[in-house]
Amino acid sequence: MAMSFAPNAEASRAAPRHVLAAAASGVTRFIAAEGGNAERVLERAGLPAERLADPRRPLDLGAYCAMMELAAADTGDGNFGLRFGQQFAPEQLGLIGDIALSAPTLGAALEAFAGLFPFHQQVTETRFYRQGDQLRLDYRILDGRILARRHDAELTLGMFANVLRRCLGDGWAPDEVQFEHPQPADAREHRAAFGAPARFGQRSNALVFRCRELERAMPGRDPAAFVRLRDELVGVAGGTGTLRFIDRVRGEVRSRLSCGYPHVDEIAAALGLARWTLQRRLAEQGCSYAGLVDDLRRELATRYLGERHLPVGDIAGLLGYSQTSAFTRAFLRWFGAAPTQARRRQAAPL
Repeated sequence: MAMSFAPNAEASRAAPRHVLAAAASGVTRFIAAEGGNAERVLERAGLPAERLADPRRPLDLGAYCAMMELAAADTGDGNFGLRFGQQFAPEQLGLIGDIALSAPTLGAALEAFAGLFPFHQQVTETRFYRQGDQLRLDYRILDGRILARRHDAELTLGMFANVLRRCLGDGWAPDEVQFEHPQPADAREHRAAFGAPARFGQRSNALVFRCRELERAMPGRDPAAFVRLRDELVGVAGGTGTLRFIDRVRGEVRSRLSCGYPHVDEIAAALGLARWTLQRRLAEQGCSYAGLVDDLRRELATRYLGERHLPVGDIAGLLGYSQTSAFTRAFLRWFGAAPTQARRRQAAPL
């Protein structure tokens, strides 16, 4: 049950998806400052160092996410992504950051940021919308191949918060911050970083806030540059990425597991398909919906069990099981041992 963050070469070829290298701006210095070996991290992630030098150069998204997870392990900093994101100034984000800074108003900046972020980081969904009396800036990766994504989520929400702080002041804080990954061993730093309560195991990653100043001018507003930079980003990216059908289904299932077993009708609706069409297309790729959910649960169970602070009951809930006993039976079927036994074996000295 060993875990590997390095991207699978065959899976990476299945459908291209990239993030512009600006997202990794300063990461080698930050790894070194945290006591890690940046060269080792990049090599294990499959990212040549020279690819990080040009902020407009595309990096494989799976390798980028793997780099962040590996950096956390290499430095021994469980909150590596959180800390990296908090110090990430909007100017470091390249084109997408410049677009936000040059927007005429904060509202226009957030709308453009959400609408264009999938060009900066492909196969992602970013939405800015009102929900009741609150606003939400949501972000999630759609690619179901990328399971290790905690540090990407924490640094990305830190980047988002810093765009708002650039307009509203360093003291700005959301009402709440939400993450799709399980709660870390110590979440106090998350609350301190965002100045707000943090919730984990959610449907997406999000900043939730109230704001009556969406018409406030951005400090670097430049209408001409705002239009020009938007066109440049679309041209550089060439699109928002493509996904194999099965990977998109896995992504939708992943985002709903913590709320219970996702019914096939719900996933079909999210993809704009009839239920029978979803099932037929999966069958054409040699799998069933139930089998896909079972495989994803098994893969996530392996990852979550390695997070020793998570009780087995919490892992069951994160995987959509209403009872721990049902999760235990599934785990026995997958691995031939109960979760508690498997965890003890992981911890046993060699």
